[in-house]
Amino acid sequence: MGNRFQVKDRFADGAQYIDGQLRAGTSGRSHTVVDPATGDEVLTYELAGTADVDAAVAAAKRAFPAWSGATPGERSDALHRLAAVLAEQAGDFAYAESLQCGKPLKLSTEFDVPGTIDNTAFFAGAARHLQGQAAGEYSGDHTSYVRREAIGVVGSIAPWNYPLQMAAWKILPAIAAGNTIVLKPAELTPLTSLMFAQAAKEAGLPDGVVNIVTGDGRVAGEHLVGHPDVVMTSFTGSTAVGRRVAEIATATVKRLHLELGGKAPFLVFDDADPEAAAHGAVAASLINTGQDCTAATRAYVQRPLHDAFVARVAELMETVRLGDPFAPTTDLGPLVSHAQRDRVAGFVERARGYATVVTGGEAPGGDLAAGAYYRPTLIAGAAQDSEVAQSEIFGPVLVVLPFDTDDEGIALANDTPYGLAASAWSRDLYRANRATREIKAGCVWVNDHIPIISEMPHGGYKASGFGKDMSVYSFEEYTQVKHVMYDNTAVAAKDWHRTIFGDR
Repeated sequence: MGNRFQVKDRFADGAQYIDGQLRAGTSGRSHTVVDPATGDEVLTYELAGTADVDAAVAAAKRAFPAWSGATPGERSDALHRLAAVLAEQAGDFAYAESLQCGKPLKLSTEFDVPGTIDNTAFFAGAARHLQGQAAGEYSGDHTSYVRREAIGVVGSIAPWNYPLQMAAWKILPAIAAGNTIVLKPAELTPLTSLMFAQAAKEAGLPDGVVNIVTGDGRVAGEHLVGHPDVVMTSFTGSTAVGRRVAEIATATVKRLHLELGGKAPFLVFDDADPEAAAHGAVAASLINTGQDCTAATRAYVQRPLHDAFVARVAELMETVRLGDPFAPTTDLGPLVSHAQRDRVAGFVERARGYATVVTGGEAPGGDLAAGAYYRPTLIAGAAQDSEVAQSEIFGPVLVVLPFDTDDEGIALANDTPYGLAASAWSRDLYRANRATREIKAGCVWVNDHIPIISEMPHGGYKASGFGKDMSVYSFEEYTQVKHVMYDNTAVAAKDWHRTIFGDR
């Protein structure tokens, strides 16, 4: 890990990054970033107001002609340089991410930061490989081809659970395709988004291509989404807020990409490897302290394996070590805030009235009492229509329910409004293949749950939104497809004209 830089010194000029410079916000209101492991202040900064959003959009608009006019190779080279800068500063990025989020340093170091570097390298290559229909004479008398063109200024909003990765998922495909961007990170966790923009400048990207406005959703976020010079909005967050974003964006006929909530099923058939399923369930439900929209939240286990699965998952959860995010022995850090911890605890306390809390279900005391910690929690005996089985808890909580037939298991897996991710556990190829076909989710893993790769798309069905992050599919979101058609005949009076005037 690199040196632990002093956050207050790094952002002494403010937490807005506009046209290549840090500056203070002009809203007249401040916000404090808090270390959720200790409750200590990390940074107090001035929030963005509408004037800051206007300045950032104006900077992006000025930068757009030159950046969109650069060759794919030039944009690719810039992103390769950015990947190198991120790799050089990997230690600082990991430290800052753990400091503001509370996630264990081993997660930041081994997942968040290398994943972001890999994403950057991927889009550096993808910038030179825009896909489209081959040019050809599809009508016989004309040559047609497809252009992919940058669409303009993108205004994106990223969440607090993976601040660095979500910033990269928004920024990289947009700028690789030749757009410029204004990103609003969550006000709770702005540090690594700002650092990412600074790294882009170090890599030689022109000022104004990447801008960061750090403010709250109702002021900065809504003004950004509704801004007349923003042509596209990409939002990751809750389904409820996504509906509001959609209302504002559609009122101004913007292109819209939404990655919203999830309630991922973890479907265990009776021929699954029980030990693999139990280990997978613990890892997939507790990653990032459960603050992951693809985390396993509902384990449906075929009845012959159900009781043993519950017992084994509880046993494994009790071995998970809570502690200082920067200690190498820590497995689970705090939630992002005390408010989020209390929200999760509320779900569990209400569940005690209709289900069994098998393990966990409490905040630890002692040295961890000042932090936003919550023990890994397993709930059994809940009904399918219960709150904990239907609502996104976004914490270290796994609910286990039994099923009897394969038909029932798949039906239960699909029985929520969400459809972001799912997994199926079976040693039977045909059984697993059926699950991948019939579960309505944007990603279905088989005998694993959580891994993502830059080459493959991420995005949901149903109330989990639409559109794709990562992969070349993301260029469908960030480019305008134009059909160009040339006449090849040089004939003035074409045969088709007779359908409008004259005779053959």
